[in-house]
Amino acid sequence: MGALDSYGMIPFTEEHRMLREMLRKFCDEKLAPRAMELDEKKLFPHEAVKEMGELDLLGIYFPEEYGGAGMDFMSFIIAMDEINRVCGNTGITYTAHTSLCMAPIHDLGTEEQKKKFLPPLCSGEHIGCFGLSEPEAGSDAGNCRTTAIREGDHYVVNGAKQWITNGREARTMVATVKTDPSARRSHGISALIIDMQSEGVSVPKVEDKLGLRGSSTSQIFLDNVRVPVENLLGEENTGFGAFMQTLEGGRIGIGAMALGLAQGAYERAVAYVRERKTFDKLLAQHEPIQHFIANMATELEAARLMVYRAAWMKDQGMHITKEAAMAKLYASEVAMRITELAVQLHGGYGYTREYEVERMWRDAKLCTIGEGTSEIQRMVIARQVLGRAVRGKVD
Repeated sequence: MGALDSYGMIPFTEEHRMLREMLRKFCDEKLAPRAMELDEKKLFPHEAVKEMGELDLLGIYFPEEYGGAGMDFMSFIIAMDEINRVCGNTGITYTAHTSLCMAPIHDLGTEEQKKKFLPPLCSGEHIGCFGLSEPEAGSDAGNCRTTAIREGDHYVVNGAKQWITNGREARTMVATVKTDPSARRSHGISALIIDMQSEGVSVPKVEDKLGLRGSSTSQIFLDNVRVPVENLLGEENTGFGAFMQTLEGGRIGIGAMALGLAQGAYERAVAYVRERKTFDKLLAQHEPIQHFIANMATELEAARLMVYRAAWMKDQGMHITKEAAMAKLYASEVAMRITELAVQLHGGYGYTREYEVERMWRDAKLCTIGEGTSEIQRMVIARQVLGRAVRGKVD
């Protein structure tokens, strides 16, 4: 454990500090000037992906032998925090690519799979996505209806995926498929790596969203797509548990995204009330405004500690189901409160697109939905706390 960081009781090493300083400069100089245009014109952050690949950010916590930077998961969370402070579109693209597509390949893949798929993802040559949700299986993730029937040395995949971040741009998708259609619910599900350039893969629709408008959220149709058996991740029919494990890291990533959006809105609100005058006084001199800022600062600090604690626990190899859900739940709901207050403190200006707080408010809403809604997080936490009693069993 290194010296404590100025953000609070967070075990940052000197490497973490240097990374954050580099990221702050990169985000302020490169990402921030483009953030409003990405939102207004619904532009995918291609340039940012290329730059992050060059800086080894895309493979930040993967081993160097696969093209990664060889850092830890905490480093990824630092990057998510800093990137989302200025640009949620780049942040959601980053976490879907890294913690949802690359992580299961690294954690479940064979040596051959890791050597084949990770290097182009680490460099940004290929963009990744995660195919879990379906039209009938959003929060009900175990209700997978996409089938993969083995024919010789290939699986033939048929079905549809929904709400897929990076779906339009992705070359590599890690997807849930039903390899045993006769199995009930979450049983009989496997994980496949699918080349998005395969015949039969189509992206018929990109959603027009409230926020994160520069990130593509897509439907993906799979019509008799032939996938080599060698692209199976892990053992056949055991994919559901592995995907739930992937979501734990993804939830910490979304928690960090919420943290960054909240931080960005908070900084802008503080700057605004220090400069804006009403009734011959600065806004900052009005006691009710001071209380708003104090509440924002307190909740932001608490959320940061929860998110970074969960990241630290993951790096230690500890069980994090409850902590990841708590961090994601609390940080995402704090982000909604802080971004809304930031809009309110800006008054009429906050409701216009001239000021960035309205974009951050819109972007933050995804954090209470993606990687499991707030309601799902509460279910996960309750099950971890109450155990067998939740399922009607008594020890």
